[in-house]
Amino acid sequence: MDVLTTILVTIHVVSAAAIVGGWFAHFRNPTVTASQWIGSIGMILTGIALFGVAMATWEDPNHMKLGIKFLIGVIVFVAALLGRRRLNRGEAVPTGLAHAVGGLGLVNMLIALLWH
Repeated sequence: MDVLTTILVTIHVVSAAAIVGGWFAHFRNPTVTASQWIGSIGMILTGIALFGVAMATWEDPNHMKLGIKFLIGVIVFVAALLGRRRLNRGEAVPTGLAHAVGGLGLVNMLIALLWH
C-alpha cells in the first residue's frame, strides 16, 4: 500500500502544481490552460483514491479537512471546465474565473500543508 500511496501522492502534487503553475505562467494575461484543466481532473481523482486508501488501511483521516479540500477541488474543476468551454467557443475567459482556478488551487495546497 505504501507504493500505491506514494504514486497517488506524486500524481496529486503534480496535478496541483499544474494548476498553480499555469496560473502563475499566465498571471498577467489570465486564462485557463489545458494543464490546469487536466490538473483539476487529476487532483480530484487522486484525492478520492487517497481517501479510499486511507480508509482501507484503517487510518483515521481528518474528514473535515478532506471534505473542505474536496469541495475546493470541485470548485476548481468546475471553474476550469467553464474556462475551457469558453476558450473552445473562441470567447475570452473572465479574469475572475481564471484567477479562481489558480487561486483556489493554491488555497487547496496550503490547506493540505498547514492543517495538521
